[in-house]
Amino acid sequence: MSMRTQISAMVFMMVQAVLFGAGVLTILLTPLSNHAMLAMPVMIALSVCCQPLSRGRSHRGSVRDIGAGVESTTT
Repeated sequence: MSMRTQISAMVFMMVQAVLFGAGVLTILLTPLSNHAMLAMPVMIALSVCCQPLSRGRSHRGSVRDIGAGVESTTT
């Protein structure tokens, strides 16, 4: 497994944990707690579905940065 894949997996898990925690706090600390049995699965599905969208957005910017960083360190 490449280093890039390992880093992507690690970042994915960290972002997923933050999204899950924010969603749980939002559900439990608001009036949504009355409907937590319905709101929790919806929140989990939304956090999983939104993650690939943010990965694609950051991937486009990182390709340029990686190439620029390699050239600047070798000269």
